[in-house]
Amino acid sequence: MSLDGYIAGPQGEFDWIVHDPDVDFRALMASFDTMFMGRKTYEAVRAMGPGGAMTGMKSYVFSRTLQQKDCEGATLSDDPAATLAAVRKSQGRDIWLFGGGSLFRSCLDAGIVDTVEIAIIPVVLGAGLPMILPPASRTRLRLVRHRIYEKTGTVWLDYAVVRG
Repeated sequence: MSLDGYIAGPQGEFDWIVHDPDVDFRALMASFDTMFMGRKTYEAVRAMGPGGAMTGMKSYVFSRTLQQKDCEGATLSDDPAATLAAVRKSQGRDIWLFGGGSLFRSCLDAGIVDTVEIAIIPVVLGAGLPMILPPASRTRLRLVRHRIYEKTGTVWLDYAVVRG
């Protein structure tokens, strides 16, 4: 996200996100086998290439307006909590909630988020899509790990959600 809390610019742009050569994206991606996306994120991913799913990952799209036929390579749902409960019954790696905004808020509000990982890119956008759309419930977090990537100035923060 940007330093001022946005995950996309005012027109949905993300050209401001720098890719730091020291971030091991291959290792990061290997820790996930399932991806949750909201409709807007899915449509943005789909616009970049065929389908909207990541190779090697089971993808779920959460929407009240799309139909399954609109979600090539992904499973459509309108209930993140029920979908997560079903996915957790099977063996697998972590689940990546890709994107933010309303899906992230609804998952936090439902109490189904365990960790939050944020890469803060050193840019101020001034406007755009916030990481979490208001109104969100108060959620306490505990810092688990932090990394500083000096080549780009990116700060990576890993938090555990504090229950109770």
